[in-house]
Amino acid sequence: MFGMSHESYLLLDAVVTIIGLIVLITRFKVHPFIALIIAAGFLGLTSGMPVDKIIKAFQDGFGGVLGFVGIILALGTMLGKMMAESGGADQIAQTLIRAFGKDKVQWAMMFAAFLVGIPLFFEIGFVLLIPLVFIVARRTGVSLIKIGIPLLAGLSAVHGLVPPHPGPLLAIGVFGADIGKTILYGLIVALPTAIIAGPIFGTFIAKYIPGNPSQELVDQLARESDSSTLPSFSITLITVLLPVFLMLLKTFADIALPEGHMARNWMDMIGHPISALLLALLLSLYTFGHRQGIGSKQILKLLDASLAPTAAIILIIGAGGGFKQMLVTSGVGDVIGHMAVTAQINPILLAWLVAAVIRVATGSATVATITGAGIVVPVVGMVPGVNLELLVLATGAGSLILSHVNDAGFWLVKQYFNMTVAETFKTWTAMETILSIVALGFIMLLSLVV
Repeated sequence: MFGMSHESYLLLDAVVTIIGLIVLITRFKVHPFIALIIAAGFLGLTSGMPVDKIIKAFQDGFGGVLGFVGIILALGTMLGKMMAESGGADQIAQTLIRAFGKDKVQWAMMFAAFLVGIPLFFEIGFVLLIPLVFIVARRTGVSLIKIGIPLLAGLSAVHGLVPPHPGPLLAIGVFGADIGKTILYGLIVALPTAIIAGPIFGTFIAKYIPGNPSQELVDQLARESDSSTLPSFSITLITVLLPVFLMLLKTFADIALPEGHMARNWMDMIGHPISALLLALLLSLYTFGHRQGIGSKQILKLLDASLAPTAAIILIIGAGGGFKQMLVTSGVGDVIGHMAVTAQINPILLAWLVAAVIRVATGSATVATITGAGIVVPVVGMVPGVNLELLVLATGAGSLILSHVNDAGFWLVKQYFNMTVAETFKTWTAMETILSIVALGFIMLLSLVV
């Protein structure tokens, strides 16, 4: 079409669509939910997809994201509401402030997110810890961005680089890498990367974009507790970290027990993110509810009220998933990935590049990791001596780069931090890009010694 090859046309079509989406939201003030649906439909029509498959692709993407993320957001928001209402979030905030001091509280947020995020999906860690960002910012007067960016960096670094997150775990299977070595190398790379992209970059960017949180979310998640006695720090940690513990048990059972073993099957169910969060929420009804003197009727009202502010967020994330699926189904991701493979470069750099371009095209870190690994693995056989574990990490690092309007995480951060699209690019997108590039640098250095 227009004298171009089909592959070139698809690339141009994707670029035009993404630019149009940004213009709709920023220039014409179209609601992101509506703009994403329009952009997805436009891409489907102009890319040559059969008309009967366009709506189905969007529905599949929308449902695929909300089938997991929607449930996680709902359960996590309820748990966050209970923690905030009982004073549990206030207790953790006070403890962190005392331990690190006002001037270094951003470091506390990064380390907390890094540790909690190791066994958790990014979305789970985000909804569990976001109340702390609001409450610490309110108590200390420190910029919301200065505290929030380190938390996001800690969660995102382990999400892309450290098993048992789904992307690295599946890439390990594709490349045939060793899981123990991958976890060790992943932690070595992820921690300094999170420090640079988190507290260091967050302190810098907060000078220009301090952040202006939604008052509705602040009132819900960072409100002063009415309780005269706050839940203890230990009780609060046990409740909030229960999902972490259950998912670690699941991971241990998957490693230690054979497939089909009854105990492993049970732990797979109990340690699933949805089950683990549900059990933590049920525990919180006692530890943050009845134990704090909050009655059943009041708990029901609190849980009901907690979902209202997240309704728009969930819909936008779902629409982002539909747009992402349209990019995948139209073939844009495949075109970019296979073009990158033709470049004759270092396999580690190639793995990073392929995952990076697929991430930019599809908006999904997990899809970029899995697809990138599948595309690169045939090339690996032609290059003897390449470190398979570092290939996994390079693929994961590439999958983090340049989160933008086709990524559900972009809209999650934008809505919770009450930023404009431009501000989200300057903070979240920049942080993700720093994570990706810095991680690649550390991986290349590590390749010199392992």
